[in-house]
Amino acid sequence: MNLLDQLREMTTVVADTGEIEAIRKHKPQDATTNPSLLYKAVSNGAYRHLVDEAIEFGRSAQGGSEKQLEACLDKLFVNFGTEILKIIPGRVSTEVDARLSFDIDGTVRKAERFIELYGQEGIGPERVLIKVASTWEGVLAAQRLERSGIHCNMTLQFSFPQAAACADAGVTLVSPFVGRVYDWYKKDRNVDDIPPEEDPGVQLVRRIHAYYKQHNYPSQVMGASFRHVGQVLALAGCDLLTISPKLLEELSTMQGRLERKLSPDAGGFEKIARVRLDEDSFRWQVNEDPMATEKLAEGIRKFRADLLKLAERVEELMKTPATASR
Repeated sequence: MNLLDQLREMTTVVADTGEIEAIRKHKPQDATTNPSLLYKAVSNGAYRHLVDEAIEFGRSAQGGSEKQLEACLDKLFVNFGTEILKIIPGRVSTEVDARLSFDIDGTVRKAERFIELYGQEGIGPERVLIKVASTWEGVLAAQRLERSGIHCNMTLQFSFPQAAACADAGVTLVSPFVGRVYDWYKKDRNVDDIPPEEDPGVQLVRRIHAYYKQHNYPSQVMGASFRHVGQVLALAGCDLLTISPKLLEELSTMQGRLERKLSPDAGGFEKIARVRLDEDSFRWQVNEDPMATEKLAEGIRKFRADLLKLAERVEELMKTPATASR
């Protein structure tokens, strides 16, 4: 078997793309999307019917142009998620607007809206993960959502305190960003590369995974944001890994024996004391980590910029005559 097939035997493989054809080709269990991925997909004429349907839906919304655009974007996310769920057997992750990263009530309302729209397509909440930024407010919003039966994928995670707080909140899934941690340390150390076994992003995921297993948290760990296949292989055995089509393709061409690096019982990892965080200790510990502080703030800004770029493109399409958009 190639390395991708071997990886599937020990880890749930998730496709990190909005490209439906790439998902169909690589047959992942789950898939994740975000505004940047959807922007690329919107530019692909093959998905125009999904865009047109969202535009028609948005135009029918009450409350003026801003509400219509918001309705269109919500529907667009759900349309792509629905299309993806026709292909994969598992779940799709749909992302909350990054502007709501510090708004508990706003995050909850947006998540509930997504679930409502998915429900209108006949899709239950068990097949959807709502992506929420791992801020303190995001953690509290996710706790409320999980208690109401809406499952969350905690994104923009760069530090152990974020993961510890998410576990106590009872979230379904956390997504530590391996590649962005790697990028920060590579620049900080002024080096061209960091070997996988020394990679701080890889080490972060391994620590979170061990902590969850040692303390019997049901929350799952999904490594994300990979820069090269070495990082993926260094996390073989993690609960889930979300991987770009480029790296999925590369893994599918690689031969050899894949070694499991993470075990379900966290064997081989030192014991980690249980952590209890309130708001003050959470904010202080994240603040004490310059990498986490910088990458979290940067990530929120970039996610928002990606959504604005998508919104501008959709707004252009909405302004065209209805007959011309078909």
